[in-house]
Order: sequence, then C-alpha cells, then structure tokens
Amino acid sequence: MGLLPTYATWGAAAPMLLVALRFLQGLGLGGEWGGAVVMTMEHGGEAKRGLNASWPQVGVPAGNLLAAGVLWVLNATLSDATFLSWGWRVPFLLSGVLVGVGLWIRVAVAESPRFAEVEGVSATARMPLVEVLARHPRSLLVAMAARVGTDVAFYTFTLYVLTYVTGTVKLPRDYALSAVLVGSAVQLGLIPLFGALSDRVGRRPVYAAGAVVAALWAFAFFPLLDTGNRGAIVLAVVVALVAHAAMYGPQAAFVAEQFSTRLRYSGASMGYQIAGIFGGALAPIIAVKLVAATGSALSVSVYVLVALLVTGVGLAFARPGPGPEPQEQEQAVAEPGRAVAGATP
Repeated sequence: MGLLPTYATWGAAAPMLLVALRFLQGLGLGGEWGGAVVMTMEHGGEAKRGLNASWPQVGVPAGNLLAAGVLWVLNATLSDATFLSWGWRVPFLLSGVLVGVGLWIRVAVAESPRFAEVEGVSATARMPLVEVLARHPRSLLVAMAARVGTDVAFYTFTLYVLTYVTGTVKLPRDYALSAVLVGSAVQLGLIPLFGALSDRVGRRPVYAAGAVVAALWAFAFFPLLDTGNRGAIVLAVVVALVAHAAMYGPQAAFVAEQFSTRLRYSGASMGYQIAGIFGGALAPIIAVKLVAATGSALSVSVYVLVALLVTGVGLAFARPGPGPEPQEQEQAVAEPGRAVAGATP
C-alpha cells in the first residue's frame, strides 16, 4: 500500500487497487487471528484459556499504539500538504517489519497438542469451511454477533474519533491522536487482565459487562468530545477503551470455544472475518453518513447501542462455557478408524 501509484498517475485503478489490497489484508488478518488464538489457547492449560487466548488480542492496542505514535510524529514534523503527498506512505512501509516477524513466528511454531491428537487419528476436516456451516451454524452466528458490536464500538472510539475531532469539533489532529495513544496504552494491560478474569467468573459475564458499559458510554462519548477540552477528550477515549478491553479480553477464548477442536481454527476465523465486514469495516463510513444526515452525533451513539445489542443477543445464545468437546470430536478420538464425516453432529 505504501508503494501504490497516485490517482494522477493511474486514475481510477489506484483506489481500486487500494480497496483490493485492503480486502486481501482483511482476509489474511482473519485467518491469522484464528490461528494465533487457537495456538495460544491450546498450548496452555485448560484453566487459563482466557488469559492465554487474550495475548494475541493485545496486538490490537499495541498496533494501534504504534500507528497512532507514528501518525503523531508525522503530524508534528510534516505539514498537511507533505503528509498528503507522501507522509501517509511511511506507516505502511514500516509495517513490513512486523509482517516479517509474523511470518517467522507462523513458520516456527508447531501445532497445538490438542490438534496434533486429532490429526493423529485422521480426524481433521477435509473441507473445514463447509463443515463449519453444516455442523456449527449456531456457533458461527454467535461468533459473528459477539464480534459485530465490539468492532463497531472500537472503530468508533478509535478511528471515527479522529474524523469527528478534526472535522466537527475543529481541533488539531493531535488532540484525538494523543487520546488514542493513552487509551491504547491502558488497554495493553487490561486485555490480559480481563482475559484472566473470564477464567474465574466466566466469559459471558465479563464480555456482557463490557458491552453494557460501552453502550452507555457511547452517549457520553460525543458530548465529552464536543467540549473541546483535551482532558475531557482523553477521558472519553480511555473509558471507552476500558469497556472495549472488557469485551476484547475474553473474546478470543469465547469465540474459539464455540467450535470443536477439528473445526476451531476455521470456525473462529470465518466468524471473525464475516463480522469484520459488517462491523469494523463499515463503522467509520456509517458514522460519517449518520452525522451528515442527522447533523448530530447522537445517531452514532444509537448505532453503537444497536450493534452492542446484537452482541448481547449473541452472548445469550452462546454455549455457557468450554464444557466437553462436541460428540463428533469425542467419537473421533474414541474410534480412530471411524470416518468423522459420518459422525452424528
């Protein structure tokens, strides 16, 4: 993306290529997220699944912190014209280093012991995406619903806030960037703490508490931004991201535990990707359109509330806990010679 030609050079092909690359990036993220979550969760003990699976989640505020930090430096050192000319390319080019680290980890880490056991009895799925739809339709819907509200809240609180503060409140960009930096730093410590808390009191109570706080805070968020006070803006973003951390900490284990071991990677990834399209990908665009149509950020708060209500429905219909593996998995382990495709779901 950092090397894309400009519209002046390639015309309409330039933005089309950008959209295509972002689509591929989203597909890659969804797949690797599922793998990272499953690997960390299954390599650790059963009693610490929430904590272990929360570590890949820490990558989001860490990445957000790096991105906001780089943008803050560029904002402080470059003029608006220079940033629009070539400065925006710098963060994309720097991300190449992280891609290299991710590839190295992906190649070096072995399969989890639980999946190796399934693989050893020839119980792996031949067409995992199809089997997820056939065997775990409810789990897939639960995973999607649980993520939609979380994503809408996150992208409203961290991305749309930049547009709102600069475009509506008419403040310098660094007001919003500094608030996101502080909020992301707070999230770094809170996400694993909420993941660990879910191991003690359950995924759904922690997740639901975060959703309730985020839904209520959405109605205080924009009035605080409207004050134009730097401290109030930081407070608005930090509290919002604390509520998000309460959802995001247990989210990875919650989603993964909806699926059996043999379909966990594919099921979690599919739910993550599909929800991302309707949640985070559209949230900033919808927020901009809502404010333009209504003239008020209250409509955005209502939008966040509705999205989090969808998440609440997903939590209500979820499996209450990790429990035993589904019957098909138990049969596969107990009867190595039996064809899993014919097992009773």
